[in-house]
Amino acid sequence: MSKPKDNLKSNGAVISAKTGTKESIINFLKKAMDKGVFDAVLVPMRVPAGDSFVYVLIKDKSLLKDVFPLPPVMSVQGAKAVSSVTRLGKGNMKIAAVMRPCETRATVELTKLGQTDLENITLISMDCPGVLPISDFLDDPNKGMKLFDDAAKKWDDKLMRPVCQICDKSSMVAGDIHIGTLGAKKDTFFIISNSQKGNDVLEKLAITLKENIDGWRAKVKNISEEKQKKRKKAHKDLKSEIGGLDNLLDTFSQCINCHNCMKVCPICYCRLCYFDSDKVKHPSEDYLQRAESKGSIRFLPDTLLFQTGRMMHMSYSCVSCGACEDACPVSIPVAQIFSMIADETQGLFDYVSGRDVEEPLPLIAYKEEELHEMEDAND
Repeated sequence: MSKPKDNLKSNGAVISAKTGTKESIINFLKKAMDKGVFDAVLVPMRVPAGDSFVYVLIKDKSLLKDVFPLPPVMSVQGAKAVSSVTRLGKGNMKIAAVMRPCETRATVELTKLGQTDLENITLISMDCPGVLPISDFLDDPNKGMKLFDDAAKKWDDKLMRPVCQICDKSSMVAGDIHIGTLGAKKDTFFIISNSQKGNDVLEKLAITLKENIDGWRAKVKNISEEKQKKRKKAHKDLKSEIGGLDNLLDTFSQCINCHNCMKVCPICYCRLCYFDSDKVKHPSEDYLQRAESKGSIRFLPDTLLFQTGRMMHMSYSCVSCGACEDACPVSIPVAQIFSMIADETQGLFDYVSGRDVEEPLPLIAYKEEELHEMEDAND
């Protein structure tokens, strides 16, 4: 993804969607493949059983008829799919990756961490109403599809995951091309470019960016401001619940150390996590000594150390995608907790994860004007 330019989002294109937004997006992708703009498309598709969705790399454009650019659940975080395709280099195919904004932002963060190569990848995002909790969707997938479609049309987040209900970046343009549905007239949507690569793609497709998108901007701004208020209140309430060591211990007391949250997180990219290594496996004598000093010891041990350690490791790049909470088998609100901590840590550096591929990670770049709060604390 090339560096965004200030003038790229000044205008957009209005695309007809009389056959439906999903079908029109698919037609856009087919046209791009016909003209050789993309060799393949990385996009969600419903599995044959109908109860989940996976990212599929499609070279045969006839298969695009079965894809779901905006699925009702996030069974796979899209950034992990892009990383799998490009981890060993850019490859020879020109690929369009169609994702939600939080997935695009996570992809940008992984690029900074050297885990993806975006030279031949065009990131396409779209306005996102959120996703349903996977457990709710699995209860009745067909009903879940209808509920999601109805909620998406009304932009109603009541049925969405808690972390989606307070997402203030659900229309953030962080990739190369963005599809905007908010503020669009009936049976239309906007296409917005965010990079020179995006401009080049649209130019090859004879799509001109000459339409005013102030309506989209205004709608996005209003929703973002409303979500920010909800987010601040939710985080304040959450902090009162988990603040202090005792409350934190109680919150994570149900953790069974399965590490599902780590495995689905796009930012946790280490091939071998410290918490899965031999470093945290001790001889029985060590456990007996710890049990003797404490009176007892829990097995599996060190669940709090795992959660807080992972939190410190990835909070600067957390995009609040919620994948970790979906994967938790004991329903710990881990995504909400991590989102709260991420807001605080990123706020210290005036950093927004995934905002710009050229913006350095907070702990890599030194800025003299940073962290004056620490000076005040030491005075």
